[in-house]
Amino acid sequence: MEVPGMSFVVAGTEAISAAAANLAGLSSTLSEANAAAAVQTTAVQAAAADQVSAAVAALFGSHGQAYQTVSTQMSAFHEQIVQALSASGAAYAGAEAANVQQTLLNLINGPTQTLLGRPLIGDGANGATVAGVGRPGGDGGILWGNGGRGGDSTLAGIAGGNGGAAGLIGSGGTGGTGGSGATGG
Repeated sequence: MEVPGMSFVVAGTEAISAAAANLAGLSSTLSEANAAAAVQTTAVQAAAADQVSAAVAALFGSHGQAYQTVSTQMSAFHEQIVQALSASGAAYAGAEAANVQQTLLNLINGPTQTLLGRPLIGDGANGATVAGVGRPGGDGGILWGNGGRGGDSTLAGIAGGNGGAAGLIGSGGTGGTGGSGATGG
């Protein structure tokens, strides 16, 4: 189903985790190769005992040292990429779990909400303030849930909204504050 103006991102969390693991393995392979090449590329021996050979060996040695410096920086950058990829995979997995949790909660609460006007599980919504009058907080779930807080009244003499009722396990919501000269909800 296409929704105009909305973008959707699909991420295979298993693929992201596998990619992060592959990159981590590549990092260790590169580190081993760089360590093995370090001595041969940074301490180059002159081919002969003349000044030209010594200068060429020194030039190659300095290039080897520069490579090792860049290699160390790239290794740190590579580690940051692996960490970011792992963290993004975990974030996507967490978001998917939250979506599943909300879907299951809607599936459980839907029939109860329709039949009884109250969810089976969950906290009630906080009451709003509409035109200066505090509205009541929503009731918590029948089995489990806290009542929502009553909305605050800003008009003088108007009581705040009542707090929502608690479920079998939970706490009732606190009433909203009343306008000046009025009691709370």
